[in-house]
Amino acid sequence: MRPSIFRFFHWHLRHNSLTSASFSSRASLLSASSSGQNITASHHNGSLSKMYSTSCETLSEDPSKDRAISDMLIDSFGRMHTYLRISLTERCNLRCHYCMPAEGVELTPSPQLLSREEIVRLASLFVSSGVDKIRLTGGEPTIRKDIEELCLELSNLKGLKTLAMTTNGITLGKKLPKLKDSGLNLVNISLDTLVPAKFEFMTRRKGHGRVMESIDAAVKLGYNPVKVNCVVMRGFNDDEICDFVDLTRERPINVRFIEFMPFDGNVWNVKKLVPYAEMLDKVVEKFTGLQRIQDHPTETAKNFRIDGHQGSVSFITSMTEHFCAGCNRLRLLADGNFKVCLFGPSEVSLRDPIRLGEGDDKLREIIGAAVKRKKASHAGMFDLAKTPNRPMIHIGG
Repeated sequence: MRPSIFRFFHWHLRHNSLTSASFSSRASLLSASSSGQNITASHHNGSLSKMYSTSCETLSEDPSKDRAISDMLIDSFGRMHTYLRISLTERCNLRCHYCMPAEGVELTPSPQLLSREEIVRLASLFVSSGVDKIRLTGGEPTIRKDIEELCLELSNLKGLKTLAMTTNGITLGKKLPKLKDSGLNLVNISLDTLVPAKFEFMTRRKGHGRVMESIDAAVKLGYNPVKVNCVVMRGFNDDEICDFVDLTRERPINVRFIEFMPFDGNVWNVKKLVPYAEMLDKVVEKFTGLQRIQDHPTETAKNFRIDGHQGSVSFITSMTEHFCAGCNRLRLLADGNFKVCLFGPSEVSLRDPIRLGEGDDKLREIIGAAVKRKKASHAGMFDLAKTPNRPMIHIGG
C-alpha cells in the first residue's frame, strides 16, 4: 500500500472517534508579546503561547505618513483601510468542504456580476483614495478568461504597491509567467493537505499534483515568499502541521496555518477547531530555534522564523485571538456588494449605483458611510457560528 493511501486510511479510521482537545485554558494565556526571542521546548506547557502571541491593540505606525488617506477609508475607530480584496468570480474548480456546502451554492447570474471595466473603475476609486494593496480572490480567480488583462490594468493604477492573488493553484502553474509579467507580485496558494487522497476527499476533486507544481513554479519565478495557506481542522490535517513546516526548510515558502472559521454551509464545529496555541506547541516540539518576527500593526498573522529554514511559518488566529483592532481590509464581492468585515453580514451594493449612472462622488459617499459603520470587532466564534453570513465561495477567500 502506498504511503499516502496508508496515511489517508489511518486518518479516516480515527476521523469519527476524535474529540476536541481542551483549548480554553491555552487560549486564556494569550496576551501581548515581545518579539525577536527564540522559543525552545523549555517554554512548553502554555507559557510559550503567552509570550509569543500578539494583539494589535494600538497601531504604532501611521500609514498616512507615506501617503494621504481619504476620510472615505477611515472608520469611526481611526482604522485606515488601505487593503482591498476583490472577488473576481463565484465559480471554482474545487468543492472544498469548508468553503462550499455539499449541495453546492446558487451562483449569481453572470449579468449581475461586475464586469472588468466596473472592477477597474472601483479599484481606481479605492486606490486614488489611499488603498495601496489589492488582493484578487474568488471562487478561483484564475478561471476568469480575462485574468491577465485585468491584472495588467490593475497593476498600472498609480499608487498601487502590491497586487496579490489567493488561488487554489489548480491552473496557476501554466498562467503564472504571464500573470507575473502583468504585474502580479504576490501569490497565496491554498493547500490543506500534503496527502493526495485526503486532498481529493476535502476538495471533492483531483489535482493535488497540479497544486504542488504551481508552488514549484512560483518559487522558480522568484516569488519570495510563496505563501501557502493551510486551514487546520482537527481529525483531518492537524497531524500534518510539521510536514507543512518542512516545506519551509529549503525554499522561500511562508506556510500560513489558519484557524477553522464558521461560514454558512461549512458545518463548522468547535471540535474541529485547532487553536493557535496548540498548533504552535506542535511546531516547538519538533523544531528548534523558533523566533518571533516583528509584525506590522495591520498584520493578520503571527509570523515566525526557524533557524536553518529559508522560509517562515505563520498563524492566523481569527477565532482564538482576533486582530480586529489593526484591521485595514475591505472587500468587494463578485456581485458588486461591498463588505467591511469578513464576518459581518452587512453589505451594500456598488454595482447598482454604477449601473444607474452615479458618479464617483456618490460612490465615495456610499463607501465612506459603510466604512464608518464598521464595528470595533467581530463577534466571538460561537456567536459567529449562529450569525447568518454568506458561504465563503460567495464572499471570496
